[in-house]
Order: sequence, then structure tokens, then C-alpha cells
Amino acid sequence: MAGDLHPSSTHPPLPPTTEDIRFHHLRLLRSRRVGPSTYHRLLREHGCVHRALEALPDIAAKAGVPKYEMCPEGVIWAELKAGKRAGAKLLVFGHEGYPASLAEMSDAPPLLWCIGDNAILKQPAIAMVGARNASALGTRMATSLAKDLNSQGYVIVSGLARGIDAAAHHASLENGTIAVQAGGVDVIYPSENAELAARIAKKGLRLSEQPMGMQPMARHFPARNRIIAGLARACVLVEAAHKSGSLITARDALDLGRDVMAVPGHPFDARASGCNMLIRDGAVLVRRAEDVIEALGPISPQVLEKLQDGQPVTDRMADFTPFPTRIPKAADPSDLHALILGQLGPSPVPEDHLLRLLPAGSDDVAPVLTEMELHGQITRHAGGLLSRTA
Repeated sequence: MAGDLHPSSTHPPLPPTTEDIRFHHLRLLRSRRVGPSTYHRLLREHGCVHRALEALPDIAAKAGVPKYEMCPEGVIWAELKAGKRAGAKLLVFGHEGYPASLAEMSDAPPLLWCIGDNAILKQPAIAMVGARNASALGTRMATSLAKDLNSQGYVIVSGLARGIDAAAHHASLENGTIAVQAGGVDVIYPSENAELAARIAKKGLRLSEQPMGMQPMARHFPARNRIIAGLARACVLVEAAHKSGSLITARDALDLGRDVMAVPGHPFDARASGCNMLIRDGAVLVRRAEDVIEALGPISPQVLEKLQDGQPVTDRMADFTPFPTRIPKAADPSDLHALILGQLGPSPVPEDHLLRLLPAGSDDVAPVLTEMELHGQITRHAGGLLSRTA
């Protein structure tokens, strides 16, 4: 009788708690050589985070990485405690609260730390980015656009940088703004925007995919830009130079099927060269908020209902699935290593383009790419790009 009362024989295992789910997903993502693309691939291949974690050492060993160790549990608990101290919430891809617009992306951030009201993620949004060394006229234009679009029901998304970003955030505090940070969500950069960041945390939302306490580095900004583009229905540029981070955001927006719009500037002003180039190449010319609203069309009740329910506005998953469904004949893994290295160089190329060049299906290529990434032979970049590691 005593044996019948043993918990293992009379009670089914308890379902994982929310904290358990966050812990294991965070541990997978923070483990060495696991970025967003590898994270998503491991979950697809193994079905759940627990099996993915169990398989990771074997995958690394097959890739020639001896004595591979996952991120220590103490590091994960420390990050969770840091998030709690900062009043941050952790959103997990595929779970409640995660923004539907980002879920459409092939390299969607697996985890997001958020400070503020994450319900704002369900509202329709417009990204506004531009020059850090903005002119007075550019700042005035960004302020006017952000305020008017905000009053029409659009949340303004930007990057908490000085210049155009800061002006857009300030102007949209009343009805909702989202600041996507390059470093940890608890690290304010630049420091001059500390007061603005505090106000956003109270009346809007700050978010980041980086670990708590992470100081922003150059490689973090392109990754941040793709989140800015992904959260919004459209991206509006105000004063962007010919080579600038704002144009990276515009390119990300185009890749995601978002509308790109730009405010024209004087031909002699280098800060307007990027905007003028985009307009020349077909971007919507913006003079006032009405131009943006006219290009996007009214926010329909159906769209609002989907956004409030956390559903994608459009079904773009097929466009951004990293592996095609129609596949050619498979090749041997040993041959695929050489073929992949032969096709890749130091300049990043889209993963789907690489797949079209290989004589193998996605099911055969995926584990090979994972092994090569863990072995350090290839490097993944934001936007689903691959390059050969130097």
C-alpha cells in the first residue's frame, strides 16, 4: 500500500511553471554559439526546449567542439534576478505576450526583456528613425509627425538614440511609444536620455533582446534595428545619411514587407542624402502625418481585433520560412560541408539563396549548418544572412 502512495506512481508530473519555461529557454539561448537562428532550428528539430538542451552537447561534439558546456544555471538565475530587480518582464517566443509582428520574422528574437506596459505591443505601430546629429528642422519635423501619428492611434517605435529617435519618443509619450535598446534593457544609452527612458518605462515600453546589464556594442545596433522594423507597419525616416544605421532599418523593413517612407531634405545637406535616395528609389514621400496615414490606409476594426488578440495581421510566415518546402535530392553531409564553404565568402548572403544553390533539401542542410555554426566555420548575421568565418 505504501508503494501505491509513492508520488511517482500516483501523481502525474507537474506541468512546468512559467519560471521553469523562462529559465530553460533563457539557458538555451545563452549557451555558447547559440544565436536566434540556431535557437529556432534546435526547437524545430527537437520539438521542445528540454530535448533541445539535452541534444546540444552531442551536436557540439559531432561538430568537433569537445567538452561543450551549456550556460551554467547560476548565470541564468542571476539574469532572472537582475530582471526582477529592474522590474523587467521576460517574453518568450511562442508564449503569451510575445508580439505577433515579430513572430513573423525568420530570425525573430527568441526572448525579449521588457520594462513598462507590454500591452502596448498589441497596438498598431509606426517606426521613426533618423540622424543622431539632427538639425533643428529635422527635430521639429520628427516631433510633428510623431505627435500627429500618435494622436491617430499609432504607437511610435524608435531606438532611444539622440536626435530624431529622442524627438519621436518625446512627442509620442502621451499615447504610446516603444524604445528598442541595443544593450540590456536596464542599461541606458546614451546616458543623456536617462530621464526620457524613465518616462518611457512609466508611460510606454522599453525592450531588448540582449542580456540584463549588457553594455551596447557596435554589433548590437543592426540587430536592434531589425526589431524596430519588425514591430512596425511602416518605417518613416527623417534625416538619414547615405551610409547610416537608419538605412539598415529601412532595408530590414523592406525585407519584412513593411512600407518605407521618407521625409525629403535639401540636396546639399548630407543628413538628407539617404532619405532623398530612398524617395528616388520608390519610397513614399512624407510631408505630414496625413501622407503616412493615406499610404497605410485606415486601421480597420478587423486589424485592431487581431492585434488585440495577439494574432498576425497578415500571414507572411511562408515568405520568411528559412527552408523551402520543395526540395531537391539530398547530398551526403560530408559533401555539404565542402559545398557550403565553397558557396560562402566573407560577405553575408541570404540563407534561402544558399539553399537554392545546394543539391540537398532543407532537412539535410539544417543540421549541417548548425554543426558548422557551432564549430565556428560559418557566422550568422541579422536578417537571415550567412557568411564564411574569417
